[in-house]
Amino acid sequence: MMRKEIIHFNPILPKLDGEAVNYSQTKLESYVDYYQNRDQESDLSKVIYEVEYHENGLVEGTKGGLFLGISHVMPGTVGNEFYMTKGHIHQEKDTGEYYWGMKGRGLLLLVFEDGTYELEEVSQGSIHYIPGNTSHRLINIGTEKLSVGACWLTESGHDYVNCHFPVRVFKKGEKTFEVSNSTT
Repeated sequence: MMRKEIIHFNPILPKLDGEAVNYSQTKLESYVDYYQNRDQESDLSKVIYEVEYHENGLVEGTKGGLFLGISHVMPGTVGNEFYMTKGHIHQEKDTGEYYWGMKGRGLLLLVFEDGTYELEEVSQGSIHYIPGNTSHRLINIGTEKLSVGACWLTESGHDYVNCHFPVRVFKKGEKTFEVSNSTT
């Protein structure tokens, strides 16, 4: 017997389709303090990123399952600082995650336990492994929406408080960026 398709991946948009797909939007107003020059932005109602994901009928914290999702980070800046996700570390710190670039141009900021960091370029077809005990954030440095697929363990959880991002990425010219150390 054939199992009924619950969700479908639309590679052109890219997008997950189906009744079992959950959606969330994050507006600037919910994390404007993450940006260095937050006073340079007057429209706090802007959607900065969206996430669509499939839970497979499982609850976060359940062991042994996988979640699948796509994050879409809009193009733009607050001041000259590129739009980014809030970033997180997993509640179950030793769990990893995979990201893969679907559309757009961006960076994946990885901050390791010892405080060192790496920036990986994200583009269509790139694949990124995020090891456990690593804070991570997406940054859109392009002119179109950055879409990134993700797969993570159901027990991973998301911790948006106990993570630290020691660098910021600023627009410098039309196609270049500058990385700056940050104390906040």
